[in-house]
Amino acid sequence: MARPPAAAIDLGSTSVHLLVAQPAGSELVSILDESTFLGLGAAVDGPGSLGVEGRAILTATVAGYVDRARALGADNPIVMGTEPLRRLVDATRIVGEVSAACATPLHVLEHEEEGLLTLIGLTAGRAVHSDLVVVDIGGGSSEIVEIGPNRLANAAGVAVGTGRLTRSIVDHDPPTADEIGRLVSAAGAAFSWEPSRRPREVVAVGGTASNVLKLLRRSQGRADIETLDRAALDAVRAVIARSPAELLAAQYLMREARIRLLAAGAAIIEVVLDRTGADRIRVADTGIREGAIIAADRAGSAWRERLEELAHGWLG
Repeated sequence: MARPPAAAIDLGSTSVHLLVAQPAGSELVSILDESTFLGLGAAVDGPGSLGVEGRAILTATVAGYVDRARALGADNPIVMGTEPLRRLVDATRIVGEVSAACATPLHVLEHEEEGLLTLIGLTAGRAVHSDLVVVDIGGGSSEIVEIGPNRLANAAGVAVGTGRLTRSIVDHDPPTADEIGRLVSAAGAAFSWEPSRRPREVVAVGGTASNVLKLLRRSQGRADIETLDRAALDAVRAVIARSPAELLAAQYLMREARIRLLAAGAAIIEVVLDRTGADRIRVADTGIREGAIIAADRAGSAWRERLEELAHGWLG
């Protein structure tokens, strides 16, 4: 008998994102994957709060996604807040208003919880058999998890993301060569993390890495590329520097708002390559939403309390 669909919604610095998926064995089959760009990170770095109007827009967006998830059979969608909900002055009001409107709790995740969910989303419960680093580059922060055989998962967050980096440095469209260079320097200075040992593999998950890879594939006419190395990052930056974001978005069928963040995304990926000593990063199209659905499917309502256990896998 087929299991019912499940859903997860995350409120990030760049967008609010809904995933509805059908658990099928150890895998998830996507039913609906949709996002709305709200730019909560700009409010964090600007006025510091969303205010009445901003909270109303956010609440309506999340409530609409909850309704869509329930209409598809996901009765108990998981709603999660990430970096902006950890920093906005009116975060407590946001949590109360969203929870009331959706009749479900809004969970504000810690950096470590985000990282562990990212890992679970990638491994889907499979045990890790070699040293691995997983990085999720967000708009306001980046989450990193380091794990290996017989090693506890070590999750951390760093306060550098594509939105924050772009807002602090980029004033031109397209970005200038000087701005692209400064993005790399600033990302390196802010990325306060070092691995305990050189990993065998580095995997980047989430929207930033997926969209850097998407631009590379579409600009080169190759759908078979699965990794990013320094030459690939240089190629992406050359495309970004060639034309305004609006034209690139139309040419490559991508969102303009996302294009504007990709120079910063490439900069952070380059820093991760430098810190880990890796030649390339594999890109996986998973993230905390997949992780939350898998964790809740395994642990029920105790999914947050059991994240460290679940991160080490339950499948061979």
